[in-house]
Amino acid sequence: MRTTQTTLTRQTPRSTDDLKDRRPQPPRTTHREATHREADGMAVASFVLGLAGLLIFNVVLGPVALVLAALALARGTTRRGRALLGLTLGAADLIVLAALATTDHTLSWSLGS
Repeated sequence: MRTTQTTLTRQTPRSTDDLKDRRPQPPRTTHREATHREADGMAVASFVLGLAGLLIFNVVLGPVALVLAALALARGTTRRGRALLGLTLGAADLIVLAALATTDHTLSWSLGS
């Protein structure tokens, strides 16, 4: 009697590079895209802080809006108009502060008489 011997070939596992290629990869952002995204956020933040500074706490929010707008413009934001508005509103905050300080001789708002 003759016995046949079957040999099972063991399949080698695929390399991890093959598995990585099959998985969906998140989109990669370059350093330039990340810098533009940060600059866009700074432009929006300067606009919002400059606008809020006209109403409350302009002694702090005005200079912060100026700095954020200048940084956004220096980093090449795509929201240039919003950064310029933040720059203008930050300067307006300081002008309102100076006007209130000269008329009232204080750094606080007073709504009553």
